Order: sequence, then C-alpha cells, then structure tokens
Amino acid sequence: MFKSVKHDVWAFDAEWVPDPDAGRLLYDLPAEMPDFEVVQEMWRQNGATEEKPRPFLKYAMSRLVSIAMVTRNQDPQGNVTIDLRVQPRDPDNPDDCDEATILSRFLESVGRRLPQLVGFNSTGSDLPIMIQRGIIKGITAAGFCKRPDKPWEGYDYFSRASEWNVDLMTAIGEWGKARPSLKEMAVLSGIPGKMGGFDGDSVAEAWLDGGIRRIAQYNQHDAVTTYLVWLRIAHFAGFFNDGQYREEQDLVRSMLEEKAKSPENGHLAEYVQEWDRLRGMLGER
Repeated sequence: MFKSVKHDVWAFDAEWVPDPDAGRLLYDLPAEMPDFEVVQEMWRQNGATEEKPRPFLKYAMSRLVSIAMVTRNQDPQGNVTIDLRVQPRDPDNPDDCDEATILSRFLESVGRRLPQLVGFNSTGSDLPIMIQRGIIKGITAAGFCKRPDKPWEGYDYFSRASEWNVDLMTAIGEWGKARPSLKEMAVLSGIPGKMGGFDGDSVAEAWLDGGIRRIAQYNQHDAVTTYLVWLRIAHFAGFFNDGQYREEQDLVRSMLEEKAKSPENGHLAEYVQEWDRLRGMLGER
C-alpha cells in the first residue's frame, strides 16, 4: 500500500505497438516491405504460434504511440483541480504523433512538475518502455532521470521503494494468477473497464489501419479508470473519508461531462454512461 498522496498526482497509461523500423533493422528486412508484413515477421521471429499469434515483443522493439493521464492538483488552500490530457494532442497531425515528441512532452512535464505518478504495472511496463524508447529516440529527460543521493532527500521515479511512482498492481498485493487485472478491479468496483470491445490486443491492428484517434480515446479511458481505481484504493487506505471520496468522484464526473461537450469527445460521454450503469448495478449513486 502507498504511504502518501502528493499535491500533484498524475494517473497515466501508455499504449505501444510493434515498431516496423525496429523490425527492419533487427531482422534485416527490406526497406520497401509494408509495415503489416514487417510486424507479422517480428511476431514470427519471436515465437508466434497458431494459439498465440502475437507473442510479447521486448519494449525496445515497440513504438510508443499514446500517453494519457488524469491530473489532480491540490493548491495550498486545499482546492482540487482535475484534468484529462493525452498525447498526441492532435491525432491527425503527423508531427504530434511522432514518438520522440510524445515522449519528450510527457517526460519533460514530469521532470518540471514532479508529480506523483500512478499507474497499473507502471513499474513493469509503462516506465520501462518510456525509458528504453527515450534512449533509442535520442531524447533528453534530465529532470525525470534525476535521483537523490539518499531516498528520503527528494523525488525518485526509478526506486521501487519510492512514493513518486505508485504502481497500483503492487499496492493491491498478491502475485501470479491471484492478482486481478485493472479491468477486474475496476468493473467489480463499479468503474468502467474495457469498452466497446477494444482492448490492448486491438491497439496494434488499429495503428496499422491508421486508427491513432481510436487508440488515443482508448488510452484516455484507461487513464480515467486508473485514476478512479487509485481513488478507491486511497479511500480504502484512509486518505479520503466517505464524504471526500464522493466529492473526488464528483470532480472527475464534472470534468468528463464538461469535456464531453466537445464533438470530438463523445467517447467520454460513453464512459460516464457506462460508469452510471455499473454503479446502478451495484446500488451506488
């Protein structure tokens, strides 16, 4: 269980796909080979079978395509502001979709603002892929990478004992088959899990089809779910009493409803509807 809730909390989630450029380099594939065929060959080289056609690819061989986060800021007077952000900001703009740009914007913001990061398996997946791909893409993230001489002397996004990266998967305990997924923890708590039949296995196919916007929307859903699960765990741990917990949920709902007024954010209205449905099934209001 985590020990603190900082004044700046960012619940984040990242999405990635097999990187065709990495496949061409590592497996000496022709430059003119289509991305789809390169990705298929990458899976084949890494042990694809009929039962498991898409085996795990090392993070270094994967391209990060989206990062979404819910931010919670509490000012000195105790006022809380909630926001939802995503990279790429404009999925139709190739410059915004550039992997180095996505990584630079996120890690530079982290290094400047020094938020408490919250993720689900962030220690085992989201942060490692950002670090490995950031090195490969040649970006600089000095603020994010800075470490204190002693653990108690400052922020540290690399130490497993640090409170600056809260991995909810570790916080809820258990290992192996006994450990619930984010979807399982969420849905059983009245929080939307995966929606519309779109899940992590759908991301690579969507990216190959040019569906960056759909991936960014899915990424936002997961970031909101991660944040709401964090809220529930924080309530369980005593950081919020019952009234405060309801107020914090209301802030998230108001933020989503406000953003859903924009035509491009209809997916957030769908999220709120699913949230209401699940809460209704559990008898919550």
